[in-house]
Amino acid sequence: MIKTDSHLHSWFSGDSDTPMEEMILSGIRSGLDSVCFTEHFDPDFPEAEDPGDFTLDFDAYEEEYLRLKKKYEDRIEILHGVEVGVQPHLARTCREFYEEYGDRYDFIIHSTHVVDRLDPYYGAYFASYSDPKKAVRNYFEVMLENLHTFDHYQTVAHLDYICRYEPLPRTPFHYEEYGEVIDPILEHIISRDKCLEVNTAGWKYGMEDPNPNRQILKRYFELGGRKITIGSDGHKPEHLAYDFSRLSPFLREIGFDRYIYFRKKEPCQIILQ
Repeated sequence: MIKTDSHLHSWFSGDSDTPMEEMILSGIRSGLDSVCFTEHFDPDFPEAEDPGDFTLDFDAYEEEYLRLKKKYEDRIEILHGVEVGVQPHLARTCREFYEEYGDRYDFIIHSTHVVDRLDPYYGAYFASYSDPKKAVRNYFEVMLENLHTFDHYQTVAHLDYICRYEPLPRTPFHYEEYGEVIDPILEHIISRDKCLEVNTAGWKYGMEDPNPNRQILKRYFELGGRKITIGSDGHKPEHLAYDFSRLSPFLREIGFDRYIYFRKKEPCQIILQ
Protein backbone atom coordinates (compact mmCIF):
# COMPACT_ATOMS: atom_id res chain seq x y z
CA MET A 1 0.00 0.00 0.00
CA ILE A 2 1.09 3.57 -0.63
CA LYS A 3 2.20 4.94 2.71
CA THR A 4 2.20 8.72 2.27
CA ASP A 5 -0.49 11.21 1.29
CA SER A 6 1.05 14.42 -0.03
CA HIS A 7 -2.08 16.49 -0.67
CA LEU A 8 -4.34 17.18 2.30
CA HIS A 9 -6.46 20.04 3.59
CA SER A 10 -7.91 21.06 6.93
CA TRP A 11 -9.86 24.00 8.28
CA PHE A 12 -6.97 26.30 7.36
CA SER A 13 -8.26 25.94 3.80
CA GLY A 14 -11.39 27.86 2.89
CA ASP A 15 -13.16 24.76 1.57
CA SER A 16 -12.65 22.48 4.60
CA ASP A 17 -14.00 22.56 8.14
CA THR A 18 -11.98 19.60 9.43
CA PRO A 19 -9.49 20.17 12.26
CA MET A 20 -5.92 19.17 11.39
CA GLU A 21 -5.84 16.70 14.26
CA GLU A 22 -8.76 14.74 12.82
CA MET A 23 -6.91 14.37 9.51
CA ILE A 24 -3.80 13.19 11.34
CA LEU A 25 -5.73 10.59 13.31
CA SER A 26 -7.28 9.38 10.07
CA GLY A 27 -3.80 8.99 8.61
CA ILE A 28 -2.73 6.92 11.62
CA ARG A 29 -5.83 4.71 11.34
CA SER A 30 -5.08 4.24 7.63
CA GLY A 31 -1.59 2.96 8.40
CA LEU A 32 0.26 5.79 6.70
CA ASP A 33 3.87 6.60 7.50
CA SER A 34 3.51 10.30 6.64
CA VAL A 35 0.98 12.97 5.69
CA CYS A 36 1.61 16.38 4.21
CA PHE A 37 -0.85 19.23 4.74
CA THR A 38 -1.04 21.46 1.68
CA GLU A 39 -3.43 24.22 2.63
CA HIS A 40 -4.87 26.44 -0.09
CA PHE A 41 -3.26 29.76 -0.89
CA ASP A 42 -5.35 31.11 -3.78
CA PRO A 43 -4.73 34.87 -3.99
CA ASP A 44 -7.28 36.94 -5.90
CA PHE A 45 -9.86 34.17 -5.84
CA PRO A 46 -13.12 35.53 -7.37
CA GLU A 47 -15.20 36.95 -4.54
CA ALA A 48 -18.49 35.95 -6.18
CA GLU A 49 -17.50 32.28 -5.93
CA ASP A 50 -15.53 32.28 -2.71
CA PRO A 51 -17.19 30.05 -0.06
CA GLY A 52 -14.39 30.79 2.40
CA ASP A 53 -11.04 32.47 2.85
CA PHE A 54 -8.35 31.21 0.46
CA THR A 55 -5.71 33.75 1.50
CA LEU A 56 -4.35 31.45 4.28
CA ASP A 57 -3.23 32.54 7.73
CA PHE A 58 0.39 31.42 7.38
CA ASP A 59 1.36 32.00 11.00
CA ALA A 60 -1.65 30.28 12.59
CA TYR A 61 -1.24 27.36 10.20
CA GLU A 62 2.44 26.95 11.06
CA GLU A 63 1.77 27.20 14.80
CA GLU A 64 -0.83 24.41 14.72
CA TYR A 65 1.32 22.30 12.42
CA LEU A 66 4.30 22.52 14.79
CA ARG A 67 2.13 21.69 17.82
CA LEU A 68 0.67 18.59 16.20
CA LYS A 69 3.94 17.50 14.62
CA LYS A 70 5.47 17.31 18.09
CA LYS A 71 2.39 15.65 19.62
CA TYR A 72 2.33 12.83 17.08
CA GLU A 73 6.03 12.56 16.23
CA ASP A 74 6.21 8.97 17.54
CA ARG A 75 3.19 7.83 15.51
CA ILE A 76 3.34 9.49 12.09
CA GLU A 77 5.50 11.97 10.19
CA ILE A 78 3.63 15.22 9.58
CA LEU A 79 4.91 17.47 6.80
CA HIS A 80 4.18 21.12 6.09
CA GLY A 81 3.09 22.19 2.61
CA VAL A 82 1.02 24.68 0.67
CA GLU A 83 -1.03 24.51 -2.52
CA VAL A 84 -0.56 27.71 -4.51
CA GLY A 85 -3.40 28.61 -6.84
CA VAL A 86 -1.67 30.38 -9.73
CA GLN A 87 -3.17 32.81 -12.24
CA PRO A 88 -1.26 34.47 -15.09
CA HIS A 89 -1.40 37.95 -13.55
CA LEU A 90 -0.07 36.80 -10.14
CA ALA A 91 3.64 36.51 -10.90
CA ARG A 92 4.60 39.24 -8.43
CA THR A 93 2.21 38.01 -5.73
CA CYS A 94 3.50 34.45 -5.99
CA ARG A 95 7.11 35.61 -5.98
CA GLU A 96 6.53 37.72 -2.86
CA PHE A 97 4.79 34.80 -1.15
CA TYR A 98 7.76 32.57 -1.81
CA GLU A 99 10.31 35.16 -0.71
CA GLU A 100 8.52 35.68 2.61
CA TYR A 101 7.16 32.23 3.43
CA GLY A 102 8.70 29.67 1.08
CA ASP A 103 11.40 28.48 3.48
CA ARG A 104 8.75 27.25 5.91
CA TYR A 105 7.48 24.47 3.70
CA ASP A 106 8.55 20.94 2.97
CA PHE A 107 6.50 20.87 -0.20
CA ILE A 108 4.80 23.34 -2.55
CA ILE A 109 2.09 22.36 -5.02
CA HIS A 110 1.43 24.35 -8.20
CA SER A 111 -2.30 24.38 -9.04
CA THR A 112 -4.55 25.96 -11.61
CA HIS A 113 -8.03 26.55 -10.22
CA VAL A 114 -9.24 29.90 -11.54
CA VAL A 115 -9.50 30.48 -15.29
CA ASP A 116 -11.11 33.58 -16.82
CA ARG A 117 -12.03 34.71 -13.28
CA LEU A 118 -14.02 31.49 -12.80
CA ASP A 119 -13.31 28.24 -10.99
CA PRO A 120 -14.73 25.29 -12.97
CA TYR A 121 -15.81 23.76 -9.67
CA TYR A 122 -18.82 26.08 -9.55
CA GLY A 123 -20.33 25.45 -12.99
CA ALA A 124 -20.37 28.99 -14.38
CA TYR A 125 -17.13 28.31 -16.23
CA PHE A 126 -18.59 25.60 -18.47
CA ALA A 127 -21.83 27.56 -18.80
CA SER A 128 -19.84 30.35 -20.43
CA TYR A 129 -18.83 28.04 -23.32
CA SER A 130 -21.10 26.58 -25.98
CA ASP A 131 -18.61 23.76 -26.58
CA PRO A 132 -17.18 21.96 -23.50
CA LYS A 133 -14.10 20.94 -25.49
CA LYS A 134 -13.19 24.60 -25.96
CA ALA A 135 -13.57 25.11 -22.22
CA VAL A 136 -11.22 22.20 -21.53
CA ARG A 137 -8.67 23.41 -24.10
CA ASN A 138 -8.67 26.92 -22.65
CA TYR A 139 -8.00 25.51 -19.19
CA PHE A 140 -4.89 23.69 -20.44
CA GLU A 141 -3.69 26.80 -22.27
CA VAL A 142 -3.96 28.85 -19.08
CA MET A 143 -2.21 26.12 -17.08
CA LEU A 144 0.77 26.29 -19.43
CA GLU A 145 0.90 30.06 -18.95
CA ASN A 146 0.71 29.57 -15.18
CA LEU A 147 3.72 27.26 -15.23
CA HIS A 148 5.77 30.13 -16.62
CA THR A 149 4.29 32.47 -13.98
CA PHE A 150 5.53 30.64 -10.87
CA ASP A 151 8.42 28.18 -10.74
CA HIS A 152 9.01 27.61 -7.01
CA TYR A 153 7.15 24.33 -6.60
CA GLN A 154 7.80 20.60 -6.46
CA THR A 155 4.73 19.14 -8.20
CA VAL A 156 1.90 20.11 -10.54
CA ALA A 157 -1.47 19.10 -9.11
CA HIS A 158 -4.49 17.44 -10.77
CA LEU A 159 -3.47 18.38 -14.32
CA ASP A 160 -6.91 17.57 -15.73
CA TYR A 161 -8.79 19.18 -12.80
CA ILE A 162 -11.06 20.73 -15.43
CA CYS A 163 -12.41 17.29 -16.38
CA ARG A 164 -13.74 16.63 -12.87
CA TYR A 165 -16.34 19.34 -13.22
CA GLU A 166 -17.51 19.00 -16.80
CA PRO A 167 -21.31 18.75 -16.74
CA LEU A 168 -22.65 15.20 -16.92
CA PRO A 169 -22.61 13.27 -19.14
CA ARG A 170 -18.91 14.10 -19.51
CA THR A 171 -17.50 14.32 -23.02
CA PRO A 172 -15.10 11.37 -23.56
CA PHE A 173 -11.50 12.52 -23.22
CA HIS A 174 -9.28 11.78 -26.22
CA TYR A 175 -5.65 12.81 -25.79
CA GLU A 176 -5.16 13.50 -29.47
CA GLU A 177 -7.73 16.32 -29.28
CA TYR A 178 -5.62 18.21 -26.73
CA GLY A 179 -2.12 16.82 -27.23
CA GLU A 180 -0.70 19.95 -28.84
CA VAL A 181 -1.39 21.91 -25.66
CA ILE A 182 -0.86 19.15 -23.06
CA ASP A 183 2.49 18.00 -24.50
CA PRO A 184 4.12 21.40 -23.81
CA ILE A 185 2.82 21.20 -20.22
CA LEU A 186 4.35 17.77 -19.70
CA GLU A 187 7.58 18.76 -21.46
CA HIS A 188 7.85 21.83 -19.25
CA ILE A 189 7.42 19.76 -16.09
CA ILE A 190 10.09 17.32 -17.23
CA SER A 191 12.52 20.02 -18.39
CA ARG A 192 12.23 21.83 -15.06
CA ASP A 193 12.85 18.56 -13.15
CA LYS A 194 9.49 18.86 -11.39
CA CYS A 195 6.97 16.17 -10.47
CA LEU A 196 3.50 15.40 -11.76
CA GLU A 197 0.92 14.66 -9.10
CA VAL A 198 -1.35 11.63 -9.26
CA ASN A 199 -4.49 12.72 -7.42
CA THR A 200 -7.02 10.06 -6.42
CA ALA A 201 -9.87 12.56 -6.07
CA GLY A 202 -10.69 11.70 -9.69
CA TRP A 203 -12.02 8.39 -8.43
CA LYS A 204 -13.87 10.15 -5.63
CA TYR A 205 -15.65 12.27 -8.27
CA GLY A 206 -16.78 9.16 -10.13
CA MET A 207 -14.20 9.29 -12.91
CA GLU A 208 -12.65 6.17 -14.43
CA ASP A 209 -9.13 7.30 -13.53
CA PRO A 210 -7.36 9.51 -11.00
CA ASN A 211 -6.23 12.99 -12.05
CA PRO A 212 -4.56 13.13 -14.46
CA ASN A 213 -6.13 10.30 -16.38
CA ARG A 214 -4.43 7.23 -17.78
CA GLN A 215 -3.90 8.77 -21.23
CA ILE A 216 -2.06 11.79 -19.81
CA LEU A 217 0.04 9.66 -17.47
CA LYS A 218 1.02 7.33 -20.32
CA ARG A 219 2.06 10.30 -22.43
CA TYR A 220 4.07 11.75 -19.53
CA PHE A 221 5.88 8.41 -19.23
CA GLU A 222 6.46 8.25 -23.01
CA LEU A 223 8.04 11.71 -22.92
CA GLY A 224 10.44 10.57 -20.19
CA GLY A 225 8.52 11.70 -17.12
CA ARG A 226 9.23 9.47 -14.15
CA LYS A 227 8.72 11.76 -11.17
CA ILE A 228 5.29 11.53 -9.55
CA THR A 229 3.83 12.52 -6.21
CA ILE A 230 0.67 11.01 -4.76
CA GLY A 231 -2.17 12.74 -2.96
CA SER A 232 -5.82 12.24 -2.16
CA ASP A 233 -6.72 15.94 -2.09
CA GLY A 234 -8.68 14.99 1.00
CA HIS A 235 -10.65 17.70 2.79
CA LYS A 236 -12.37 15.26 5.19
CA PRO A 237 -10.98 12.36 7.24
CA GLU A 238 -12.84 9.77 5.17
CA HIS A 239 -11.22 11.03 1.98
CA LEU A 240 -7.62 10.77 3.20
CA ALA A 241 -5.68 8.11 1.24
CA TYR A 242 -8.77 7.70 -0.94
CA ASP A 243 -8.60 4.51 -3.03
CA PHE A 244 -4.84 4.24 -2.48
CA SER A 245 -5.21 0.45 -2.65
CA ARG A 246 -6.09 0.77 -6.36
CA LEU A 247 -3.23 3.04 -7.22
CA SER A 248 -0.11 0.86 -7.16
CA PRO A 249 -1.30 -1.62 -9.82
CA PHE A 250 -2.69 1.25 -11.88
CA LEU A 251 0.67 3.03 -11.89
CA ARG A 252 2.77 -0.10 -12.40
CA GLU A 253 0.70 -0.98 -15.45
CA ILE A 254 1.74 2.34 -17.02
CA GLY A 255 5.39 1.77 -16.14
CA PHE A 256 6.00 3.73 -12.95
CA ASP A 257 7.97 1.88 -10.29
CA ARG A 258 8.30 4.55 -7.60
CA TYR A 259 6.83 7.76 -6.26
CA ILE A 260 8.25 10.75 -4.40
CA TYR A 261 7.40 12.76 -1.34
CA PHE A 262 9.29 15.79 -0.08
CA ARG A 263 10.91 16.69 3.21
CA LYS A 264 12.40 20.20 3.36
CA LYS A 265 11.93 20.24 -0.43
CA GLU A 266 14.29 17.29 -0.81
CA PRO A 267 12.84 14.29 -2.67
CA CYS A 268 12.37 10.97 -0.90
CA GLN A 269 11.78 8.08 -3.30
CA ILE A 270 9.52 5.17 -2.40
CA ILE A 271 9.33 1.95 -4.44
CA LEU A 272 5.80 1.00 -5.50
CA GLN A 273 4.85 -2.32 -3.94
